[in-house]
Amino acid sequence: MVRITISGHPGSGTSTLVSSICEARDWSSLNGGEIFRQEAKNQNLSLTEFGELCKNDFSVDRSLDEILKSKMTETNGPEVIESRLSGWWAHMLELDCIRLWLDVSEDVRAQRVIAREGISYDDAISGNRKRSSIDLARYQEMYGLDPGDKTPYTHVIEASGLSREEVLTSALEILEGLD
Repeated sequence: MVRITISGHPGSGTSTLVSSICEARDWSSLNGGEIFRQEAKNQNLSLTEFGELCKNDFSVDRSLDEILKSKMTETNGPEVIESRLSGWWAHMLELDCIRLWLDVSEDVRAQRVIAREGISYDDAISGNRKRSSIDLARYQEMYGLDPGDKTPYTHVIEASGLSREEVLTSALEILEGLD
């Protein structure tokens, strides 16, 4: 069963933290994006085509979220779940787990996207803002939720000035409370 959910804005380092925790703890994980990619493949659609389908048919997004929620409650499911709304789902399902939000400044997130994708600073900022705006509108319309609202999170790590190792150390210290 899920022990920790990890959420944050695009470029906040959630995927890096998930892989580091799994390596340190020998845990398994599930990324909401993996569910998205698998379902696109199941429907023989490109990621872009599937994204358009989700944008135009909220029932597709809702079904993906239901898959994620069911994985969170499986006894033999992954210990770590990452998605923009995983903390919200754990909160709403009243799961006894850590709900972690990685808080990273817009500038640092843009720098990470630049390093990963090799784009300009302006394009990174613009892309991050656009993605966040689209996600906010979609989640508000579908669920009445703001993915950036930290209300459901049990812990927030301000990670803007921290290295990967420092973020991992902070997360592992939080997890020590579970043991």
